[in-house]
Amino acid sequence: MKIDKNTFGILSDGKKSKLWTLSAGDLTLSITDIGASWTSLIVPSALGNSDILLGFSGIDGYLSNGPYLGVTVGRFANRIKNAAFTLNGKTYQLEKNDGGNSLHSGSRGFAKRRWKSEAYEEDEGVYVRFELFSPDGDCGFPGDLNAVVSYGLTKSNEIICDYQAVVNKPCPVNFTNHAYFNLAGEGKGSILSHEVLLYSSSYIEVDRHTIPTGRVLSVKNTDFDFRTRRKICENPSALKHFSDYDHCFTVDGKSGELRPCAEVYEPVSGRSMKVFTTQPGVQFYTGKHLDAAGKYGSRYAKYSGFCLETQHYPDTPNQKDFPSCIACAEKDYHEKSVFVFNF
Repeated sequence: MKIDKNTFGILSDGKKSKLWTLSAGDLTLSITDIGASWTSLIVPSALGNSDILLGFSGIDGYLSNGPYLGVTVGRFANRIKNAAFTLNGKTYQLEKNDGGNSLHSGSRGFAKRRWKSEAYEEDEGVYVRFELFSPDGDCGFPGDLNAVVSYGLTKSNEIICDYQAVVNKPCPVNFTNHAYFNLAGEGKGSILSHEVLLYSSSYIEVDRHTIPTGRVLSVKNTDFDFRTRRKICENPSALKHFSDYDHCFTVDGKSGELRPCAEVYEPVSGRSMKVFTTQPGVQFYTGKHLDAAGKYGSRYAKYSGFCLETQHYPDTPNQKDFPSCIACAEKDYHEKSVFVFNF
């Protein structure tokens, strides 16, 4: 196991940004303190080693990062309708950065911030602990919030993700990582032939603005049924009939317990990934809005990567029937996800 620390770039205030590189088992994961963002993940296969994370060549990409490549999202991941919610009789107004709605807590969410960071070794893994203080009113949310997010690699080829927050007032909290994967290798074309299995018997219905209607629907006999492993798109030559995915799926089993969430297999490289989470949902996104200059001269077009963002359901603060996302002084926020790789 190994931990390396390098300078990733110099910020406008003269401070140095860090790039941490963790090596354990057969994997190498790099993470920067800008947005606590995953920048690369080297995974072997019979065809050789490849970086399977979409990302940017340097710090400038992560300081702008329109597609949220690899970032840690907070205070609230995903969308909030009309960029507002009411809690304990008070209405809180957020930034409208997705039409009339709020996406990932606005343009000054956690994804663009420089986090405090330190690396450590524990048991059979190497980790980086990231900390961020968000004051009362930050992004429009109530209460002081202290965020602690740890990412690590184990000798068993796992990425361990631990999300924690302590608040002094009731506040919606919903953290995730927004990594885009292509198991064939970043820049290696479309992910539509990847085979996906979701441990999900239902999904959150959304309107044309990707805002939940409040209904949780069965996946049975729909394009959302991934309970048996299948290609993301069975017939790429007929894309006009393809259902783009940017939807939150419920995760079967008991929320709060670490349980299987998803499996993905890439048939050419033979790489596979399995995801576990304590969260109630996972946002499955197939990159329909991607259009960015990536690493090593890559151009990320539509369907160049997919996301599996473990999280609470979108717009939960406005949906009384969704599992609660409210943290408070008496109830800290703590969730965990694990990504396991085979090749």
